[in-house]
Amino acid sequence: MQPIIDLDNLSVTLGKRPILKNLKVELTGRAIGLLGPNGAGKTTLIHTLLGFYPINQGTARIFGQDIRVAPKKIRGLIGYMPERDAFIDGMSCIQFIQMMGELSGLPSDIALERAHEALFFVGLGEARYRSIDTYSLGMKQLAKLAQAIVHGPKLLILDEPTNGLDPPTRQRMLKLIRDIRDTNQVNILLSSHLLRDVEESCEEILILKDGRVATYCDLEAERKSNRKFLEMETFGNNLIFGQAIAKLGCEYALVGEKRIKIILQDGVEVGDLYKIAAQYELQIRRLNFKRDSLEDIFLKAMEDK
Repeated sequence: MQPIIDLDNLSVTLGKRPILKNLKVELTGRAIGLLGPNGAGKTTLIHTLLGFYPINQGTARIFGQDIRVAPKKIRGLIGYMPERDAFIDGMSCIQFIQMMGELSGLPSDIALERAHEALFFVGLGEARYRSIDTYSLGMKQLAKLAQAIVHGPKLLILDEPTNGLDPPTRQRMLKLIRDIRDTNQVNILLSSHLLRDVEESCEEILILKDGRVATYCDLEAERKSNRKFLEMETFGNNLIFGQAIAKLGCEYALVGEKRIKIILQDGVEVGDLYKIAAQYELQIRRLNFKRDSLEDIFLKAMEDK
């Protein structure tokens, strides 16, 4: 499978200070979350992929195209939603989106048609003739998403798309992102400091720390690869139950007479525990099942590198 983004020993120095340091990773997911603490290099990486910053060493490829060799062609494949507003005073939203479509290479009539479609998709169809100056913060964020998709990009780069949004508008934005992802026609790179947004929208994550790759992984696969922790509330002989679980190779700890904590090992599933419980006539009255959250993975990446 050809990677969506291929970082090949990518290094970028700004003002004699190294910002990105030998990034080497192939990004292949439909929706990839870009994470890292402040100063990790997230924005610099995005701006480098867009051709704003020169490369000091190595390169990056988008859909196999080298960003040093074919920057204009690559920009035609990308839709970019910046963190900061970049609107033109006094311009209606439909005019702005049409102009952005034209700047992406669309003929004027097609750009206008696509602008209407994009604004109805994000929910601004009724307000498309209003000046963007009159828009609320949430509406401006939706307008930025519309201009990023108007030309039908293959890669959508979103920089803090839910920044400053109230809960209902945030959920609306995340649903739009998931809808775009689920078309299987557009790949997404989403940069956010909100772990929950990434967890709700992305399948894979790239975590940067101090300009280097700290972690790149499939989110669900990473969760499953970690040890599984269970806490049960039971009725019956917990001691015998625990001893039987230990024979499967699992660690356990008794908490009073009615609770037991268990760490499942590879090859042992929850169904196996129910079989043992039935064998020893023990009732499992409550079960809490926890796998590593994105926060756990993020914090582990910060500790390990």
